[in-house]
Amino acid sequence: MDNDVYDKESADSAKKGNQGNSLKGLLEGRMFAEKLRRNLSFVLFVTILGVWYISNGYSMEGLHRERHSLEKEVRDLRFESITAAADLMFIRKQSEVIKRIKEEGLSLEESKEPPVKLYKWPIGEWRQKMTLFLEFL
Repeated sequence: MDNDVYDKESADSAKKGNQGNSLKGLLEGRMFAEKLRRNLSFVLFVTILGVWYISNGYSMEGLHRERHSLEKEVRDLRFESITAAADLMFIRKQSEVIKRIKEEGLSLEESKEPPVKLYKWPIGEWRQKMTLFLEFL
């Protein structure tokens, strides 16, 4: 029993001594250096993770800027494409073609006959028609 009391007293005095030492150690930086030494791998991991997080943020910001500029370029090219298509449709009109022929002084005339539609027959049908035609001759 006396032994148990002695152990409790020594443990309490050790705690009080550690508290005094811990405050002194904290102010001197010993406690911080000791904990840092024990957890150095974790501190390095957290540091590397923080650096990666920051670099990832800068990378995403650059990609966002690039995406915005590409979207603007696509929008401009779309407007340019629509304008070019409208100009092409205007130039291809029959009246505009005739006007340009006259301006260039070419000796072309407008056809008076309507265009003829050509049909493409499948190969099997073409052979049948040719054999019938050849038999007719």
